[in-house]
Amino acid sequence: MSKPTNVFPQRFGWVGLGAMGFPMASQLLQKLPPSCELFVYDINSVVLQKFIQANADHPAITIVSSPKEAAEYSDCFISIVPEGSHVKDVYMAPQRGALAANTGGKILIDCSTIDPGTSLEVGRAVTASHPTNPPRFFDAPVSGGTRGAEKGILTFMVGAAEDDPQFPLLRRIFSCMGTSIYPVGGQSLGLAAKLSNNYLSGMIALATSEAMNLGMRLGIDPKVLSECFKTSSGGSWVNSTVNPVPGVCPDAVTSKGYEGGFKIQLMKKDISLAIQAAKTVDAKLVLADAGLGAYAAATDDPNCRDRDSRVVYRWLGGIEP
Repeated sequence: MSKPTNVFPQRFGWVGLGAMGFPMASQLLQKLPPSCELFVYDINSVVLQKFIQANADHPAITIVSSPKEAAEYSDCFISIVPEGSHVKDVYMAPQRGALAANTGGKILIDCSTIDPGTSLEVGRAVTASHPTNPPRFFDAPVSGGTRGAEKGILTFMVGAAEDDPQFPLLRRIFSCMGTSIYPVGGQSLGLAAKLSNNYLSGMIALATSEAMNLGMRLGIDPKVLSECFKTSSGGSWVNSTVNPVPGVCPDAVTSKGYEGGFKIQLMKKDISLAIQAAKTVDAKLVLADAGLGAYAAATDDPNCRDRDSRVVYRWLGGIEP
């Protein structure tokens, strides 16, 4: 049986140990009470063993063979996978999906960044899976990148109303992995917030790359230029924290060969999803085509692919000190 709404879950199921899921699950383990258990699944058996080794001081980890098994054994089930088709498979695959388990009354959370339509479809399937005691499904995408995941300082955008009776419990769960938890409304609105955010972030990173390259080619030292931006109208989190120019933010992935961080192809995917969502509500996006074109071209560039999305600066032909 699942735990009552006001009781913190004792058993967690986790599916997805990618660049974000691995550190998020690790943070959850570190913050959970000692009595809690984690049942974890990933399609990559190697990464499962790495997860066990990285969290060897937490014996209450069990590797399971499918999302169904993770959901069956848990009170709260969390997934974070790359695309909408993967989310559908995690929840709805015959025999192996989470909904093949007895999920009555349980909490199911998807932290993936996918299109709202697919999330709504999965949510309907979750509700229909147990008519007499339906589980609750929440979209809760995250922002903050791999560094934020590793430090446990992520932002969660939760598809729930602030007065949802389960939101206080969701806040406690997400607080194990993040520091900013926003209830943004009903189902799929967490994804609406995430896609809006990533569209904005991607465009700011592209504009910052162009502006830095422009100023540097005109003769300004990049660190001086970045400092000017910080206290001027062009200031942004991107400029101050992950400036695209190597060396401006020494601790950022942009100064470490753009290794790690939020991959360029993921930014391309998220901007594409934002554009698709905009079309469904007739929202005009003036910068969309140019921005998507830049990230698509950078994704296809072997000098940029698989690197942090701010590598778009390199694709632009920006000066690298």
